[in-house]
Order: sequence, then structure tokens, then C-alpha cells
Amino acid sequence: MAMHRVTKREEGNNNIFWTTMADLLLGLAIIFMVLFVLAISGMTRDTIRASQTKAEISQKLGEEFKKHNLDVKVNPTTGDVGISDAQLFEVGSYKLSEKGKKYLDAFMPVYFDCIFSKEEFIDFITGVIVQGHTDSQQYAKLNSVDEQYLRNMELSLQRANAVASYIFKTKFDRQYAETIRKKLVVEGKSFSEPVLVNGVEDYAQSRRVVLKLKLKNFDILSQLGFGLE
Repeated sequence: MAMHRVTKREEGNNNIFWTTMADLLLGLAIIFMVLFVLAISGMTRDTIRASQTKAEISQKLGEEFKKHNLDVKVNPTTGDVGISDAQLFEVGSYKLSEKGKKYLDAFMPVYFDCIFSKEEFIDFITGVIVQGHTDSQQYAKLNSVDEQYLRNMELSLQRANAVASYIFKTKFDRQYAETIRKKLVVEGKSFSEPVLVNGVEDYAQSRRVVLKLKLKNFDILSQLGFGLE
């Protein structure tokens, strides 16, 4: 059997190949690290900007609600706005009371004037979520936790949908109509997020409708240019 002897010339050529590959991989690694650092820096700036935008919206909401004599709780960090079920609905019902309709007539124009008052706000806000919540008190004749949860899920969703539907009957600035249609989302949370006071559920505060703002999500893939479809 003939054996091939590796000559010095062939050995040298192989060494050149592996050296070139190593240099290439090192170069790619350096480029990726640079891009990664730039992406992280950009993401940090965008995250800070998003937090500042939320805080600005929250402050503006609080000021405008106070100016219009609306008793509304605004989370100063997230901009979430909570409305008690007693303010909106008949007892044990998802139908808006006359009192609730009057309240939304005053509330909604102020709310949308605030969150859409700047192009920057509109650009950052990807969703306006109307979220219904119930307490965990049990319905009669429903024995399992799952049945209780699903019954409350139905009620919370119906209440959120009732508020969302009534938005279009209020006298908000119609220039925002298309934006609202694109961004409005309805959710039912059942009793999954109770309000606790000293570790104990406060049933009255747990029954509520919350308006939440969903802002742009800045992630590392989007910063590197790999947008997810």
C-alpha cells in the first residue's frame, strides 16, 4: 500500500488555512461584541426613555384628572388607571349604570387627550388595554376553584368589554378614533390579581376596571436588527 507523505509545503499550506480561519473567527467575534455593546447601549437609552415617557404620561393624567374634578387613581410609575366597579356597574352585573356612563362621558375624553397629546406618546404606546378584575368571593352552586375562576373570568371580560364599547359613545376627540381602534385591547383577569391590604384581599378594591398602557418593547434582537415576525 502506497502511503502519502505530507510535504513541508502542504503542511505550510494547512497552517495558513487554519491561521486564516482563526483570524476570521476572531474578527467576527470582535464585530459581534462591538454590535452587542452598541445594542445594549441603545436598549438602555430606549428603556430609560420609555420609563420617562410613562412617568410623564402619569403626571399629565394626574394633573388633568384633578383639573376636571375626576376622582381617579393613577399609578405614578406605570400610568395604570383603576376605576372601582361601584363607580361603573350595577351590583353583580356587567351592564354600565347610568352613573357609570356619566363617569365615562367625563373620563374618556380627558384620558385620550392626555395619552395622545404628543406624537412621542402615540409612537411609544402600542396598546391601550381595558382590563376587567373581580374579587375571589365564591358563587353559590359552583364547587370547584376552576368553575369559580371561569365564572369570574366571564364577568371580568364582560365588564372590560362594556367599558371598551362605551368609549366610542363618549365625546373624545375624533381625530384619535383610528388610533384607538388600532391600539385598543380588552382583557379579563378574573380574580388572578387581587388587591391585598396587609396581606388580605380587599374585595371592594379587587373589583375594578384598569386602563393600562403597553409601550414598545426594546429587546436585544431588535437592536441588532433581527426583528421577529
